[in-house]
Amino acid sequence: MTIIIDPQSSGISGNMIIGALVDLGADENKLKEIMEKSAQIVGEINVTFEKVDKQGIDAVYCHVEMLDKNSHVYYNELVDKINALDLDEDVKKTSLNIFKRIAVAESKVHGKRLEEIHFHEVGASDAVADIIGSVWAYYSLNLDKQKIIGLPIAVGGGQVKTAHGVLPVPAPAVLEILKGLNFKGGPVSSELATPTGCAIYAELCDEIKEFIPLINGEKAGYGAGSKDFEHPNILRIIQSSSITENDKIDVIETNMDHLTGEEIGYLFDVLMEAGASDVSITPIIMKKNRQGSLLKVISKKDKREELVNLIFKETGSLGIRVTPNIHRGLAKREFIKKTFEIEGNEYDVNFKIGYINDEIISKRPEYEDLKKIAEDTGLSLREVKEMIK
Repeated sequence: MTIIIDPQSSGISGNMIIGALVDLGADENKLKEIMEKSAQIVGEINVTFEKVDKQGIDAVYCHVEMLDKNSHVYYNELVDKINALDLDEDVKKTSLNIFKRIAVAESKVHGKRLEEIHFHEVGASDAVADIIGSVWAYYSLNLDKQKIIGLPIAVGGGQVKTAHGVLPVPAPAVLEILKGLNFKGGPVSSELATPTGCAIYAELCDEIKEFIPLINGEKAGYGAGSKDFEHPNILRIIQSSSITENDKIDVIETNMDHLTGEEIGYLFDVLMEAGASDVSITPIIMKKNRQGSLLKVISKKDKREELVNLIFKETGSLGIRVTPNIHRGLAKREFIKKTFEIEGNEYDVNFKIGYINDEIISKRPEYEDLKKIAEDTGLSLREVKEMIK
């Protein structure tokens, strides 16, 4: 299963994430209990959930009412308080990772050490509830066992009033948290992405993509923001079955008619060691009926120049063809290990399993494992392969 977090239109916040996860099936009664109890380490809150209409989209709004308005806490103190909570260790660990992302961002922005960071909005009871509530709902839906893909965040624009004064949008802490991730301004002059929401997103996402990949969509949950715009102020989380992944590759080719078999074998090895995704060499007939070889190398974009230069160096070729941005479909893959008893000894064999839409399309034992068994036992590789199924 693959989960898509989609903050492209209206950004992201902690309560929007919670609302979307409740819409996907998280237990709102248990979640209310967890959030209110956890927030007590900083201050009292009241949590309510309701279905709201956001420009025609039915969404869940999670409202966290702070009953202690001036609650705040230092980072180190907050860590100790969270560690003392009666929660699953994974929930506490992930929550602390999120708080650390925010603390590190704040420390860089304000030029202070972590232990000097005095949280205001972030350390307040509503943020404690948002982070721990989001993480608890994430684990309750077993999303930790799924691949989480994030789409670019709309951060808004204009200015926002904070405990540190009026700041430009996105706020400096948001910029720090989103370093290396995709985001965009607009579509309104308002803060759309909060430090809390961005830190949760950054911690939970396994990968950030520009667009939704090829998926089989099954269900979508919608979390509502507190503001109203001319467009739906919602965060969408999409639940899908397994996907056929795709990426972009470059294909590098050149014709060769002057290398020996040993030189071609060496070229194959050095290209693979240099990071080629695949190398193939095919016999061909060249002009004037000369026998030659077609070298074809599959490369990731960031390896292309290195591999092209290596081919020039090793072959002396005067011309290399590069076809960039070829789309490649990828089956979902995983490795499993099985133990077999052969002639009185136990051997571990790794299998590469390929899936399309949760159906197994291939199951192959790794050659190096079969080779080792054949060498140890004196059996032929064919005999070992027959025994390993």
